[in-house]
Amino acid sequence: MAGEEATTSSETTVQTTPTWAVATVVFILILVSIFIEHLFHLLAKYFNKKRTKSLIQALDKIKSELMLLGFVSLLFSVTEKAIANICIPKSVGETFLPCGDPSDNSEEEAKCVAQGKVSLLSTKGARELQYLMFVLAFFHFLTCVLTFGLGMAKMRRWESWQAETRTLEYQFSNDPRRFLLIHQTSFARRHLRFWSEHRFLRWPACFLRQFYASVSKVDYFTLRHGFITAHFAEGSNFDFQKYIKRALEKDFGVVVGISLWIWIFSMFFIFFNAQVFHNYLWLPFIPLVMLLLVGTQLQGIITRMCLDSHDKSVVVRGTFLVRPSDHFFWFGRPELLLHLMHFILFQNSFQLAFFVWTWYKFGLRSCFHRQTEDIVTRVAMCVLVQILCGYVTLPLYALVTQMGTSMKKAVFPESVVEGLNRWRANARKNVALRNNITSTPPSLDASLDASLDTSPSFRIDPSYSVKFDQPSNSDQYLAVEINEKEEDNKSTSRETEEHQKRGSFGGFDVRNIA
Repeated sequence: MAGEEATTSSETTVQTTPTWAVATVVFILILVSIFIEHLFHLLAKYFNKKRTKSLIQALDKIKSELMLLGFVSLLFSVTEKAIANICIPKSVGETFLPCGDPSDNSEEEAKCVAQGKVSLLSTKGARELQYLMFVLAFFHFLTCVLTFGLGMAKMRRWESWQAETRTLEYQFSNDPRRFLLIHQTSFARRHLRFWSEHRFLRWPACFLRQFYASVSKVDYFTLRHGFITAHFAEGSNFDFQKYIKRALEKDFGVVVGISLWIWIFSMFFIFFNAQVFHNYLWLPFIPLVMLLLVGTQLQGIITRMCLDSHDKSVVVRGTFLVRPSDHFFWFGRPELLLHLMHFILFQNSFQLAFFVWTWYKFGLRSCFHRQTEDIVTRVAMCVLVQILCGYVTLPLYALVTQMGTSMKKAVFPESVVEGLNRWRANARKNVALRNNITSTPPSLDASLDASLDTSPSFRIDPSYSVKFDQPSNSDQYLAVEINEKEEDNKSTSRETEEHQKRGSFGGFDVRNIA
């Protein structure tokens, strides 16, 4: 006891620390912060150069999450003493402990000890939680990057598949003038088996199929053909592989963030780490079970699309045609799979972060990991989920989720999106200007200004008839006569043409964009 008091009294504060030491530490921390900020700036500059707006948005989400964690850490630092002075009964404080017995060397606040109670959360515990939150944010970002990196590496072979669709051999083999029975196609031979029409047999078969050739070339070609046929003109050279890549980059911006419901589930994870729940027997397996369930569902969607086309026709013209629809997905919502992937990645990163944090703060053989089997199970499940999610499930998800009723906004490249936004702004400006012209007859100066604003070159609309009359007293005036009827007729015809063209852009129907 005397030794502890001596140690406490010998602790050095800022009052007894040399000013050069304080200035040096602060300077180093500022340098590290500026370096990290410069790295983010370089990444944003690189993404701007590559015109990947979705990755810039993901980077902004990472910055906002770091700011949120910094604010939470600041709150912990400011309120740690106030939290520690909140006293609860000792019987309540000894429930749901992560270890079997309360530690004897834990620091108690003097106020609570005098009352025979314990602190709600000691100051030391608050500091340890700050470490846990930062480790969790780091591992969540790291696992997301590794997962999408593995997925992109596997999907790189799709570039050669996409290039093959432009060859004469592919166009000849998929000539729409050729007719085949549906069982003669490669896609039907792969998916129309004895187990396809029985749900209880289809699920085990789809479960096993995700482990070998989860995305085959024939699956890619068939789903690509169904997507283009549903949303584009027949024979379009739309680059399906680049579209999937852009859509996956946008999904990465969603997954890398931590929303409110993710934070709520993280609190449940911390709660279930109490020893009474024996979480090492079931908690590490939840991400794996959910991941296998998602992979089985994705494989089942491909098989069900094949069955749907088989039920409607037994003859194939050119190549096998699948029809995208939301009813193949759970609750008719393809985006639900993205939220499940988000949850799986976060829970897996939480398991890994919690293991590293307990190892660093309490040692490998602490009360959190008393048995070797617990350590091996947690680490093995984290690595297995990481590999399966990145190399197996993510490419399958990227392909199958495009088979919904609507297209995603990623169908447009960034340059086209910017052009559409400018076109929309100019269209609104022209509509407002036309309404002003209709409500109040314009003068000649207003007509000239409107023409200069709305046209790249100076012109006067031929619907306006300008007559120059010579007044008797002065030549400084000119009379302007506007043929309203002719103007209204041409305006109506232009609106009709725009209305007919508004439903399509660049060869595909923009009304189906989600």
